[in-house]
Amino acid sequence: MNKLDQIDTELLNLIQEGLPLTTRPYQTLGESLGIGEEDVLRRLNALKSAGMIRRLGAVFDSRAMGYYSTLCACRVPEERLEEVAGVISREPGVTHNYQRDHSLNLWFTLTVPDADQGLGIIRRLERETGLKIENMPAKKVFKIKVSFEMGGTDVL
Repeated sequence: MNKLDQIDTELLNLIQEGLPLTTRPYQTLGESLGIGEEDVLRRLNALKSAGMIRRLGAVFDSRAMGYYSTLCACRVPEERLEEVAGVISREPGVTHNYQRDHSLNLWFTLTVPDADQGLGIIRRLERETGLKIENMPAKKVFKIKVSFEMGGTDVL
């Protein structure tokens, strides 16, 4: 996929605002774009295959739902990054992890039903990896909604 057509552009704009809360959200999106549900799904799969989108998923306010969520980071020797990221990624409460250009070079978010469970998971991950994990729960949460206007058709 080298170019986005107008429908791809509009589809990307729409999905950033959220999926329709209907039994057939892709059909509803298609109706607003003048295309069928199958075409919406084909286009989304093509955009995913091209690396333009990573995933479609809900974003929940874990705190409002009574969950414990924390940002964690650790110092991982370069030669162990893939191994340690794999260990962390296997943990069901880890929503994502990523490498950063920092002395704490592997960061991840952990969301679980309560703080005791979260702290237990962090201690277990420390034992499994042999690394110290910095636990940094939010003191104040700032949520900034970001949408990227997909006005052009050139793919970067």
